[in-house]
Amino acid sequence: MTAPHQLSAFEAAKKLQTHELSATALVQSCLARIEAREPVLHAFAHLDAEGALAQARALDAGPVRGLLHGLPLGIKDLFDTAQFRTTYGSKVYAQHRPALTAASVTLCQEAGAVLMGKTVTTEFAYFTPGPTANPHNPAHTPGGSSSGSAASVGDTMLPLSLGTQTAGSIIRPAAYCGVVGYKPSLGKVTGAGVKSLSYTLDVVGGFGRSVQDVGLLGAALSGDMRLMPSTPEPARLKVGMFATPWWSEVTPDTVSAWELATKKLASHQLSDVQAPTGFEQLMGLQKAVMGFEMARALSYERVIFGAQLSARLNELLSEGMATSGEQHAHNLGNVAQWRARMDALFGDNDVLITPSAQGEAPQGLAATGDPMFCRVWSLMGLPCVHLPFARGALGLPVGLQVVGRFGQDHLLLQAAAQLHQDLLA
Repeated sequence: MTAPHQLSAFEAAKKLQTHELSATALVQSCLARIEAREPVLHAFAHLDAEGALAQARALDAGPVRGLLHGLPLGIKDLFDTAQFRTTYGSKVYAQHRPALTAASVTLCQEAGAVLMGKTVTTEFAYFTPGPTANPHNPAHTPGGSSSGSAASVGDTMLPLSLGTQTAGSIIRPAAYCGVVGYKPSLGKVTGAGVKSLSYTLDVVGGFGRSVQDVGLLGAALSGDMRLMPSTPEPARLKVGMFATPWWSEVTPDTVSAWELATKKLASHQLSDVQAPTGFEQLMGLQKAVMGFEMARALSYERVIFGAQLSARLNELLSEGMATSGEQHAHNLGNVAQWRARMDALFGDNDVLITPSAQGEAPQGLAATGDPMFCRVWSLMGLPCVHLPFARGALGLPVGLQVVGRFGQDHLLLQAAAQLHQDLLA
C-alpha cells in the first residue's frame, strides 16, 4: 500500500479535495519520512513539525481552501518568512527573522499549502554549499542552489517545494535529485519578499515528482489556470533537439539519455536544431550580468560583512564591482537583442529538448556542479521543465530539460507532460 508521503502532489491533491485523505495524515506521513531521513540528507534549515500539524488540523476542520489544500510545502531559505528564521544560507543572517513573508509563500498558504519549514540553500544562492546530500546517494551533491528543496522532494519527504533560479538553481538540482523542476518565464511569478540577486535573471519556481505537480504549483503561484494539470492527450509534437555548443562537455550518461529520448519520442516530429552564430557567447554574457547585479544587490553584505562571506562569493562580488555601469548597460542591450531572436531559434518546433546538466550528480558535497546548460535559458527568461527518466552508470538520475517560448508556460507544461509520459513508457 502506498504511504501518503509517497503520493505525488497531484495524486495527493485529488484525495485531499475529496476528503479521501486528510491533511493531518499526509503531514504525519511526511514528518515520519523526514524523521527517518533528515539525519542523512540535511535538507532542512528549519523544520516546524508542531506548526505543520496545527495547520493541517485547521485545514481538516474547515472547507477546502484552494488548489494546494493540505499539501506539505518546503520553502527555500531565500524566501522571507515571518514565522521562521530566514538565513539566505549565510551565517550573517543566522538569527534573522523577517517582519513579513514573501508573496509567493503567502499565495501558496492562501491556496491551502501546509508550510513545513525552510529548506537549505547555498550561500546567497551562489556556489558555496550547505550540508544537504543527494537523496539517491548521500556521497554526491544534490546540486544547488535549491539544494534542500530538490532533495526533500526527491526523497519523498515532501510533495512540493519552492525554489529560485538565477543561473541553474532549479533545473540542475532537479536533474541531480531525479525530480521535475519548473522554472517559469521571467516575471511569471512575483519575486516580492525573495532575496534579490539579479533583477534581470531571478525567477521563482519549484519542484514536484511529476509535470502535473509543478503545473499545480505554478497555477497557485501565478494565478494562470492554464497551467493546471490535465491528462495528456496524444498529439504529435514538433520537438527541436538542441545539443547546444557545449555538447562536448556532457558525460556518456547524458549521451545515453539523449539517444534513449530520440527512440522513446520517435512518434513525434524530431529535428536537430543548430545554434545561431554568436550563441556560444551567451554563457559569458549571463555570467557578466549576474556578477554585476549580484555585487550591487548584496552591497550591504559586501561592505559590512565581507569577512564573513565565502571566498568564492567575495570573488564574484569583486568581479561584479569591477564591471562598469556603462558595460552593464551594453550587456543588457545585447540581452534584449538576443531575447528578441529566441522565437527564431524554435522555428516551427513546439518546444526544444536540451541537456539539463553534464550528467549524474558529481561526487562530494564541497561543490554543487556546473550550471552551464541552464545559464542561457535563465538569461533569455524562457520557461524550462526538467524531466527525469533515466539512470547513469552510478545509478543516479539523469534526464533532459524541455524549453518553451517566452510566456507560453502552459503550452510548455502540456508538451512536457506528454513527453514525460512517453519517456517513462
